[in-house]
Amino acid sequence: MQTNAKPIVSIDTIVNHTPTSFGLDDIEVISEHANETLLTVREQMLLPHPKKHAPVFTTTQIAALCRIERKKVNYYWEREELGLPQGTSLPRTREFTLTEAREWVKKVGPFSPRPPGVKGKKIAIGNFKGGVTKTTSAMTLAQGLSLFGRRVLLVDLDPQASLSALNGVIADSEVTEDQTILPLIYGEQSDLEYAVQPTYWDGIDLIPASAALFSAEFYLPFKQSQESGFRFWDVLNAGLEPLLDRYDAIIIDTPPALSYVTINAFMAADGLIVPIPPNALDYASSTQFWSLFTDLGRSMKNVVPNLNKRFDFIHVLLTKVDSSQIATNKVREWITRSYDSLVLPIEIPTTTVTTTASMEFGTVYDISKYEGSNKTYQRAREAYDRFAEMIDQQLTALWAVESQSVAEAA
Repeated sequence: MQTNAKPIVSIDTIVNHTPTSFGLDDIEVISEHANETLLTVREQMLLPHPKKHAPVFTTTQIAALCRIERKKVNYYWEREELGLPQGTSLPRTREFTLTEAREWVKKVGPFSPRPPGVKGKKIAIGNFKGGVTKTTSAMTLAQGLSLFGRRVLLVDLDPQASLSALNGVIADSEVTEDQTILPLIYGEQSDLEYAVQPTYWDGIDLIPASAALFSAEFYLPFKQSQESGFRFWDVLNAGLEPLLDRYDAIIIDTPPALSYVTINAFMAADGLIVPIPPNALDYASSTQFWSLFTDLGRSMKNVVPNLNKRFDFIHVLLTKVDSSQIATNKVREWITRSYDSLVLPIEIPTTTVTTTASMEFGTVYDISKYEGSNKTYQRAREAYDRFAEMIDQQLTALWAVESQSVAEAA
């Protein structure tokens, strides 16, 4: 007699089963066990707190963020009319929370605010190969921009949900389908306001992902086949548009594949950043990325002849750079020759700092005080700072041009 009851099988039973064979129900057991273990590991890594907490800043670090001398910090916090946060007094310095640090940057720092009437920009981080630091690049760019006083929205489109994990949110265990972009994809919501949630990091909000996002790859082409007027490539763009007044930057982390969701991200983006590690396999894979992207463009033009998609910028970012490797210089040369001015004059190094931070579900920005070599930490931190600053300068320049256009039209 057949039964629909799900067999109760422990992970030990599956692993020790001889001869080795697995049913579909066994896959679910493995998945559940892996999720439970991940939650435990995360809590151990983040002890004494089960959730992520933002770093704190010293007086010296506040001065560095604001691009002023340390003694000026003392001068500014005595000026009551500025209303600057006073921080917490310690024996030899003061300690500031991230929220307080960002307030200092906004009031004292040199960064120009986004002009009134000008919308924020959408930036997609893309590459069709995994392991090239797309997610880390998205997260550190958001953190770096936030330390310039910007407000940032992170959009996780990868069913693996690594970006959500970096924000302390574990997919499937803590994210329901209704908290992802799926209600927008299904037409149940007209914009993504419903999915925005705050994170542990002041100035950064998140739209999380989960494995359920895979269903979008079936639904979008199905709906396109049923409704000739449906614009499958414009769903994400339409959902993000109402949020552009609130955020200076919306950073989109894409899956490592040319999927329907990835197409939505690229068609929505104002700017595109492609991380490429300088090793032979990643370099070769990157050429396939551009070939497939070219095919995509041609296909889109066939579907929509009057489509006029343009990017404000496209950048190639060298990541995971290990200068001790003999091949690095040669592959760097290949990448520079291939992409010329698209290559940013910034390299993100591979260091023990980034390795340790990633093991703790974090980035270099999550570290309040590094226990290892300060020189090593500074090298990693400065690279990410320069990356964020270069993108911020580009955003500021774009805003200035658009502000001028708004003024002329008025």
